[in-house]
Amino acid sequence: MDENTEPSTQPGIAELVRTQLQGVIDPELGASIVELGMVGDISVTNDGIATVTVALTTAACPLRGQIEEDVRRSAGSVDGVAGVEVVMGQLDPEAKAQLMDTARKIAQTAAPATSLPSSARVLGISSGKGGVGKSSVTANLAVALARQGQHVGILDADIWGFSIPRLLGLDGALEAKGGKIIPRRLEIEDGHLEVVSMGFLAEEDQAVMWRGLILSRAVQQFIEDVAWGELDVLLIDLPPGTGDVQMALARLLPRTELVLVTTPQLAVQKVAARAGDMGRRGNLRLAGVIENMSSFTCAHGETHAFFGVGGGERLAESLGVELLGHIPIDASIAAGGDAGQPVALDDGSVAAAFAELALRLVAQQVPSSTMAGCSARMLELLDAAVEHAP
Repeated sequence: MDENTEPSTQPGIAELVRTQLQGVIDPELGASIVELGMVGDISVTNDGIATVTVALTTAACPLRGQIEEDVRRSAGSVDGVAGVEVVMGQLDPEAKAQLMDTARKIAQTAAPATSLPSSARVLGISSGKGGVGKSSVTANLAVALARQGQHVGILDADIWGFSIPRLLGLDGALEAKGGKIIPRRLEIEDGHLEVVSMGFLAEEDQAVMWRGLILSRAVQQFIEDVAWGELDVLLIDLPPGTGDVQMALARLLPRTELVLVTTPQLAVQKVAARAGDMGRRGNLRLAGVIENMSSFTCAHGETHAFFGVGGGERLAESLGVELLGHIPIDASIAAGGDAGQPVALDDGSVAAAFAELALRLVAQQVPSSTMAGCSARMLELLDAAVEHAP
C-alpha cells in the first residue's frame, strides 16, 4: 500500500477533526454527534484526505443526507484537510443503548430556557386516538382550575386539529412584544387563563400541513418564545397518538407530566396505553388517567353506560397510576364548546365533576418515572417493527 493512502498517518489532524465535529448537531436529538457517540474512527492520510466514520441509529435515517453533509463541511474546514470521505454506518445494539441514555440525560439537563416559572406544573393532556374529548377536557379542566384561583396557561399543541380557541370563545390574532408572543388572556373569577394556539395564527377551516422538523419547530417556538405570566400550571393539549409533537415535548419540556384521557371501551383503553408507554419511554411522568364519556344519566335518573364500564380503571391499573376522575356524557359539554362557554363555568353536575378533577390534580404529588427513554428509543422501536414486518 502506498504510504500516502495508509490511514492514521496524521493523528494530530484527526483529533482536530474530531474536535471540530463537536459542532455537528443531530437535528432530531439536538446534541453533538460526537457527544452521542455517533462518530467512530477518523483517519487523515499524508495528502490530507480525511475519512470519518459516522454511525446512525438506523441506516434508513431520513436525516442521513443532512448529517453527512454537515460532517463533510465541518471536517473540511480543519487546516490540513484537503478532502473528506464520510463512511455512514449503523450503531450496534450496545452503542445504540448508550446513545439513548446520553440523549435522555441531555434532554433532562439541557432543556431550552423558557419564561415558565420554575414552580409551574406542566401537564400534557394526551390520548391514544382522536374522538375521546381530549381538547374539551383540557378547556374545561383549565376553567375549573381558574375558578379555584389558579393562574392557568393553555398551550394548544394540537397544531393540525386546534380547537381550544373555539372551545373558550376566543378569537383574533396573537401579538408580540419584545420578541415574545403574548398569550391571549381570559379572566375567570379569582384566576385567569393565558392561551396560545395555532388557531390564533390560521383560519379555523385552514389546513396546517406540517410534519417532522417543521412541526417540532412550531412546538419549540410556542414553548420558548411565549411570554408566559406567573402561572401555577400549564396545560398542553397534545395531538392524539404518539408522534412528532410528543417526542419534541419530551426533549423541550422534560418536566412535563402526562394525563391520559380515555373512554370506557377496551379498544380505546389499549390505544391510550401506547401513549402512556411512549411518555414513560421519553422519561415523562404519568400524572394519571381521566375517563371521559363514562356514562349518561337521563332525565328520569337512569344511568346508561353506552361505551361500556371500567376502561379508565383498567388503564390506570395497568400503568400503575391514579384514576383522577370520571366525566359523564352530557349534551351541555358539546353545546358549551360550540358556544365558547365551557360547561365548567356553570354550577351543575358536570361542572362539579371538573371541579373535583381540578382539586385532585392540585393536591397530587407525582413520583418520578423510573423508566428511561428518549426519542432515539422511539427510532429503535420503529426499527424493530420494520425488521419484523412481513
